[in-house]
Amino acid sequence: MNPQQITSIKKAGAIVREVREYAGKIIKKDMLLLDIAEQIERKIIELGGKPAFPCNLGINEYTAHYSPNHNDKTKASGLLKIDFGVAINGYTADNAFSVDLENNEENKKLIQASEKALNEAIESIQQNKTLGEIGKSIQNVAEKSGFSPIRNLSGHSIEQNDLHAGITIPNYDNGNRQVLKDGIYAIEPFVTIGMGIVYDGKPSGIYQLQHPKNVRDSKTREILSYIIEEYSTLPFCSRWLVKKFGTRALISLSLLEHSGVLHHYAQLIERSKAKVAQTEHTILINNGRVEVIS
Repeated sequence: MNPQQITSIKKAGAIVREVREYAGKIIKKDMLLLDIAEQIERKIIELGGKPAFPCNLGINEYTAHYSPNHNDKTKASGLLKIDFGVAINGYTADNAFSVDLENNEENKKLIQASEKALNEAIESIQQNKTLGEIGKSIQNVAEKSGFSPIRNLSGHSIEQNDLHAGITIPNYDNGNRQVLKDGIYAIEPFVTIGMGIVYDGKPSGIYQLQHPKNVRDSKTREILSYIIEEYSTLPFCSRWLVKKFGTRALISLSLLEHSGVLHHYAQLIERSKAKVAQTEHTILINNGRVEVIS
């Protein structure tokens, strides 16, 4: 990586750390998820960054891809996962943390297990372990704590304007003997009291540009042009477009989805409807040296 790329990702990481501290102070039980998401995203922008994807706020079994829509009335409760990212020049620092809003011992133990699993995984990477061994370190912590890792979610490599760039970092020992090379990687253990598998739930309102092409409707063309210019290939949400274009944007998003221009992510839910904790950091490997940048 060249100095400009390294500067970008480190600046993104510095903003993540400041926003995470801010988020930890503002989040309260019964606060609207919509308010939490918008305050986090606004803080990112205030600090000179760009939200790399819509702020995800998953309660209990909602494991990933829950971002409040423009009129969402859901209130914060239970075991809440906060997952957000910051992009600078297209380079993303991704991170997540979990909070217990019920003063519940089981919630606290799940959070502690996910945090310890993340630390063990980073230590494995520093020791130049294989992907399978990294996953095993996460799995061992989860199982020794009496829990299970989520097997069909994983960490991932990150490249410019590409949040999931091809390499997956498992949360269990999948036997992969590849060793991570220089690059940017998100490590994100998910720990649950349940089966450790997620399934696709309802549409999330989170989209990603997939196959740009001409569309007939003039308003939809305008919205598509905005998506291409503003988000490129990074994820975005209906809430952002409603704020910009009004609720007419929802019709255009549906048209773009059905024509194959956009990919619409599903909410991801733990199969046995069990609670899930998540902790995530982004690391930079440069000349073999591992640095946590989030």
